[in-house]
Amino acid sequence: MNERLKALADAGVSIWLDDLSRERIETGNLAELVSDGGVVGVTTNPSIFASALAKGEKYEPQVKELKASGADVATTVFELTTTDVQNGCDILKPVYDASGGADGRVSIEVDPDLARDTEGTIKLAHRLWERVSRPNLLIKIPATLEGLPAITSVIAEGISVNVTLIFSLERYRGVMDAYLEGLEQADAAGRDLSTIHSVASFFVSRVDTEVDKRLGEGHPLRGTAALANARLAYEAYEDVFGSDRFTALKAKGANAQRPLWASTGVKDPNLPDTLYVTELVVDNTVNTMPEKTLQAVADHGEILGDRVHGTYEESRDAIAALEREGISYDEVVKLLEDEGLEKFEASWNELLETVAAELDKA
Repeated sequence: MNERLKALADAGVSIWLDDLSRERIETGNLAELVSDGGVVGVTTNPSIFASALAKGEKYEPQVKELKASGADVATTVFELTTTDVQNGCDILKPVYDASGGADGRVSIEVDPDLARDTEGTIKLAHRLWERVSRPNLLIKIPATLEGLPAITSVIAEGISVNVTLIFSLERYRGVMDAYLEGLEQADAAGRDLSTIHSVASFFVSRVDTEVDKRLGEGHPLRGTAALANARLAYEAYEDVFGSDRFTALKAKGANAQRPLWASTGVKDPNLPDTLYVTELVVDNTVNTMPEKTLQAVADHGEILGDRVHGTYEESRDAIAALEREGISYDEVVKLLEDEGLEKFEASWNELLETVAAELDKA
């Protein structure tokens, strides 16, 4: 493995790839990234699948098959995406086994149009879990207020979850509470808690994108909001998973819900392109990266050990400094959640349109 990526893994950060395609699977590229590139997990979302389908010819045989069987657009999307995820899970199964289930994971998202629908989310989570039928699957559920009870319900049923679209510290605490409640219900039902895993995807770069837009060019606080927010999220994680409540569950085999740093590709060319990886190094976390960021870290990322402990007061000061500049933390994170849902819904519609075009072509 590349020495910089090895240093990152040795520091307790699991390297996941934020991308999946049939091309990657069938050419052996994903297997190679796992065996040589330090990748121990994969995340997907509707925009990743839309991009893969638009570019790849590898889907044509299955699309033709589905068309011949009379499948509609929704069924075709379901079959294409779950097939890729199944195959990804199979490639990563040795990592899953070696890590005791912590890594070797592939995530698939419930339809974004269910983000405000608790019951719909629960039903689709079960359907995806049963269809993919791999123990190393994670079902992605957005951290909306309606998503929280769905997370509890699904965890209680023994289904592992990747909670996505977390921007605020308050909502993050709600996510952790939903996870613990799910574990408590699973325990009451006599389930083996050691088989249930979860990550909480805390979004990073979009916070800076929104805040820095408001600060304007050349402002000294540019590039400070996202790191401060994420570091304070880790403080909250330590608080919750160091509590008596979790200690009691841990004694019964429960796993902590690891923080996953998401949206770690740097959007601002004036910031270092590895910023949201090298500055969020801390034990027992996941960083899911687009391949461009992964390559940048491998090429020139400076891994300087733990960059989170010892930063909590400084991080609180950074958020307070932004408030003094008239930038409301609560307003920013609410806007980002709303925009995040809109972006995923737009990507989902793009995926449906791409598949409709492929069916027409077939």
